[in-house]
Amino acid sequence: MDFPEEVIATTKKGEREVRSFLEQGEFLLYEYLDPKTGKPTSAKKKLVLKGKERREFFLIPMKDGRKLLIPVEAKGKVKVWRDGDVVEF
Repeated sequence: MDFPEEVIATTKKGEREVRSFLEQGEFLLYEYLDPKTGKPTSAKKKLVLKGKERREFFLIPMKDGRKLLIPVEAKGKVKVWRDGDVVEF
């Protein structure tokens, strides 16, 4: 098949691949803060993807700098604190 060069990616092994669209949507990335200090309780974060369906993941930092993505059950809308306001996503 013929694809435009703009959609071709090259792997570390030098193999060529086509970046093919699956879906698009909105996302929310949030962390957990201590309500007394306002500082993060841990380095983990939560990623919520909203597209055709809602998906949720924990992002856990690894020692080598990468992040482990752990899927969790989507619980529906979530409310988060954003610059003094409550925001629902």
